[in-house]
Amino acid sequence: MTTELMILGWTLVLAVVQIMLTSAFRNRETGMEYNMGPRDGGAPPPRPVTARLQRAQANLFETLPLFAAAVLIAHVGGREGALTLWGAWAYLVARVVYVPLYAAGIPVLRSIVWTVSMVGLGMMLVAILLP
Repeated sequence: MTTELMILGWTLVLAVVQIMLTSAFRNRETGMEYNMGPRDGGAPPPRPVTARLQRAQANLFETLPLFAAAVLIAHVGGREGALTLWGAWAYLVARVVYVPLYAAGIPVLRSIVWTVSMVGLGMMLVAILLP
């Protein structure tokens, strides 16, 4: 297995962790009875940290399909190399750092870290598309 595929696997672990973390925070707000029930009644709005975790999760899910496709295309197409390796690492590390920054409500640094993840994704696209 290539390093890029392993990084994709760890990115999927990050996605599961974000789902579970967001769910745990939300469960503390609504209670187990509400979450296990039909949820017919309206739930209270999420508290700020929970709302941030929800947005961070949604943000990951916007780019995760693109990252997964890039890793798989690079692998199948034999385009793996320094750009895909460093791009994949940049994407994963930035996505890991992004979660606590977003949860803590740190605005500018969070955006810089998000940009690093997008640069990593861009590096992978360059490796795939340019000869």
